Amino acid sequence: MVDTKAECLTPEDVKARREADEPHSPVVRFGDDRPLRLDAGVDLRGLQIAYQTYGELNAARSNAILVCHALTGDQHAANLNPVTGKPGWWETLVGPGKPIDTERFFVICSNVLGGCMGTTGPASLRPDTGRAYGLEMPLVTIRDMVNAQAMLVDHLGIERLFCVAGGSMGGMQVLQWAASYPERMFAALPIATAARHSAQNIAFHEVGRQAVMADPEWHGGDYLNHKLTPHRGLAVARMAAHITYMSDQALHRKFGRRLQNRALPTFGFDADFQVESYLRHQGESFVQRFDANSYLYVTRAMDYFDLAEDYDGVLANAFRGSKTRFCVVSFTTDWLFPTEDSRAIVHALNASGASVSFAEIESDKGHDAFLLEEPELFAITRGFLDSAARAAGLPPLRAG
Repeated sequence: MVDTKAECLTPEDVKARREADEPHSPVVRFGDDRPLRLDAGVDLRGLQIAYQTYGELNAARSNAILVCHALTGDQHAANLNPVTGKPGWWETLVGPGKPIDTERFFVICSNVLGGCMGTTGPASLRPDTGRAYGLEMPLVTIRDMVNAQAMLVDHLGIERLFCVAGGSMGGMQVLQWAASYPERMFAALPIATAARHSAQNIAFHEVGRQAVMADPEWHGGDYLNHKLTPHRGLAVARMAAHITYMSDQALHRKFGRRLQNRALPTFGFDADFQVESYLRHQGESFVQRFDANSYLYVTRAMDYFDLAEDYDGVLANAFRGSKTRFCVVSFTTDWLFPTEDSRAIVHALNASGASVSFAEIESDKGHDAFLLEEPELFAITRGFLDSAARAAGLPPLRAG
């Protein structure tokens, strides 16, 4: 029964809630006759996938790049986000004349399975009941996300992608694409990622999930049907996670120990320091655009990811015989997915005989560097895609 004494959803909650079922982006809906078989061993019926595209697909359908988003991203890679009104999360890299050039490539980005921006997830309404799935949504994996993307690519009439690219959890999807569908991609660009989630990263995710589940408004995951949302718990989860996205150098450069709008400490528990105020803002803004249960599901999908596990514990076996061209990129101050994780991928690709290049970029921005202004990343991406495009026989870049 709905708790009528509970606080109702805010207008921002309602706006985000509508995006879960009726997003401001194209959608493809698959009927009950086309279920998605999940790693959990169940068929997900009535699958909906929300996506955005940029640029034009050429006559040969050979210039498509699939961009895979990270944990808290969505399909709005290079357009204004309809919930926040802010630029797309990868507008630094995707767009006309940019490294992923939409005047040359047809770029696709979909909201992942389990997300909350139009692809089926725990915030979606169940077709059979009209109520939000909540925890009745089966758990999903990175491979499930990729299999759903493959269904979308099929729907768009594309037999082979020119490239699959992404950072962090998006990079995990790139690697899974390379293992599951090597014949369907010419090139792969996994950035700031790993072939399996570390114990430390699983631990950070568990702290975030427990923060969400400890919120009294979580209601065992059924909060949407109670017209509630666990804002406080999700905000704390975001604050804790955001620390992992930045380096110590970046935190020191941006904030140091500077006080927030005051000359002396309050000797209380207000946000005395600028870094405290920043984290609180990150938490408060996040809860307006992201579903708490989706946070549980997508973090769990990352935790379960261990690509070698499906190949007798040998990562190289995942890429055996692959003709895909790889470019692996890491950042020096990324302690969430350190360079050693990328080197493990490169070593496995070398052992499998795959074509691979590797770059470690000097940056003080931490894990979030792949989302920020990083000229070396831009140059590497542009150079790799241009080289791969020539090898694939795509038309050359326009003069000027």
